[in-house]
Amino acid sequence: MLNKLSDTIYYLPNQEDNERPTLGLVCGDQFSLIIDAGNSTQHAKDFLLEIEKLSVPPIKYLVITHAHWDHFLGMNEFEATVIVNSRTNELLKEWQSYRFDDNSLQKYVKTNQMNAKCIEIIQAGIPNRGSFKLNSPDVIFENTLTIDLGNKVCLIERIRSTHTDDSTIIYIPDEKVVFLGDSAYCTTTNSLFHFKQSLLLPMINDIKKYDAEMFLLGHESICDSNEMTIYWEELTTASRAVKSTSLENAIKCFKVENKRDPNDDELFFLKAFVNDHIIQSQ
Repeated sequence: MLNKLSDTIYYLPNQEDNERPTLGLVCGDQFSLIIDAGNSTQHAKDFLLEIEKLSVPPIKYLVITHAHWDHFLGMNEFEATVIVNSRTNELLKEWQSYRFDDNSLQKYVKTNQMNAKCIEIIQAGIPNRGSFKLNSPDVIFENTLTIDLGNKVCLIERIRSTHTDDSTIIYIPDEKVVFLGDSAYCTTTNSLFHFKQSLLLPMINDIKKYDAEMFLLGHESICDSNEMTIYWEELTTASRAVKSTSLENAIKCFKVENKRDPNDDELFFLKAFVNDHIIQSQ
């Protein structure tokens, strides 16, 4: 079921049990724009069925926030101009070469090109997999792009991110709403979850330059400005305490600087920044 954020912005909430991220819909006077395509053709179809219940302008654009499978595998279902940044386009080229029959999928798991959860979703959510081939994007931009849907402007920007090097966000100025995709999250390298510490402050600066009051995230659905402020403060406080590959030293430093123990979220962030040091040292 679609959630209504305003008269012109809707979103399909994330569903963590089946790896479905938040999908967005922004409506202007003339056209509508979709944010992310879902993790499968079934996810996309479910989204489109919900949109059909509304009286909104025709869908003209689809923006993919980054090239992780759960955000783009449903894009063939949309009769829309698909927009990605140039790095996302490069990453999608590999997926466009993939075959999706069972034998091929198992091969991709063995070579770590796909994980087991991805295979499970593909097998359940993409019918006719034997002939399935991911489409190519239509518009590739470098840094920024502005789309006017008819008295509704969307500012699209590739930003620096702790999650991927191809993160795109979408800002709707008159609503003070920004769709972040997964840009504000950590990532996993060599089975270690980590925040890219060197990119934390650049990412926060890239996002904070937009005057936003509501933030749509890929796997939390929605946060207000107070919740995001707390998130940024906890991240930056944890980051300042981590200077090496030692979690023990990081926790000690945190306690000295803040005169208290880290809360559960801050402890997770401390571990993630320590892991980043471990990865950088390998």
